[in-house]
Parts: sequence; C-alpha cells; structure tokens
Amino acid sequence: MNVTQTKIPKKVDRQLQYLDSELIELLKLLKDYSERTLNKKPAEGKWSVLQVMNHLILVEGYGKTYVEKKLSFNPNPKKAGLGGSWRKFVMNTFVKIPVKITAPEAVGDQHLPEESSFWETAKKWKQQREELRAFLETIPAEHFNKELFKHAFAGKMSLYGLMDFNVAHFKRHRKQINKILAKSFKITD
Repeated sequence: MNVTQTKIPKKVDRQLQYLDSELIELLKLLKDYSERTLNKKPAEGKWSVLQVMNHLILVEGYGKTYVEKKLSFNPNPKKAGLGGSWRKFVMNTFVKIPVKITAPEAVGDQHLPEESSFWETAKKWKQQREELRAFLETIPAEHFNKELFKHAFAGKMSLYGLMDFNVAHFKRHRKQINKILAKSFKITD
C-alpha cells in the first residue's frame, strides 16, 4: 500500500469531525466526576462508564487493525455494492435496537479493565482517534467503497460502513453512559 497522504472523502472527514467533537463533549462531561463514580458498575454484570469507554476504544481500534491487516496483503477487494449497502443498513439497524447486545469476545468483558484512570483512558482514546485519522489519510480514495471491513454481525462492508458503524456505536454507548451516570446519582428510599 502506498503510504503517501491522500485526502479523506468528505463524508468520512465529517464523521471523524463528529466523533472528535462528541468525544470532546463526553470528556468535558466526565472530567469532574470522581474516579470512583466512573469505575462504579450500575449493577452486577453491567459495565462502568470507564469500561464503556474502554470498549469503545477497543472497537474503534479493532476496526482500524482489521483494515490495516487486510490492506497488508495487497488485496484486490471487491466493491461493496448493493450487498455492502444492505449489510451496512442491517448493521445500522442492529446498533440502534434498544436491547442489550453481547459484545463479541474480542472487544468484550474479558478485555475490559475492572478499574482504570479517566485521564489515561481519555489520553488513549484521543491518541487512537488521531491514529485512525492518520491511517485513513493513507488510503487511496478508490478503496473507501471496497469491502475492507468485516463487522462481527453484519459482515463485509466498505470503509464508509466502518465509519457509519463507529458513529452509530458511539451514539449507542453515549446513551448507555448517560444512563449509568443517572443511575449513579439516583436517590433511592
């Protein structure tokens, strides 16, 4: 793969800007909470705020790593086409369903720390996001509509599908973080 810098397609750039601004807003919201609160699980078998953040970091990193590995073989991937669009639709619908979905093993419970530092987690996430942008800038524009990403549930899709997933996945877990925080401060009789 050619490692010269290319221009990221506008849609992907907008998605990265959205994710960056949402991450900044999330970190602003969470910075004044205690480590204890952010590490507190709302119930047995549920994730703390910091575990949700670590899950999001793992998932975003996994997508990038998958595409890097795929491109390292100098593949000739096929165009995502109608099948890729359908799988992207299925994935977007799946992520929006308001029921608990068990995370795939690679990004699930066994890979999440029981406790972590907010500032270290924030630093790791911001660094990973910068690395994602830098990586996407090395990919030729014609590769963005090729089947280079494989979602655990929906299957093969384009880099546009990967970014759609990252956005939808972030939104889903942002709601989860809001619920955890609301539950942490709920007064019970």
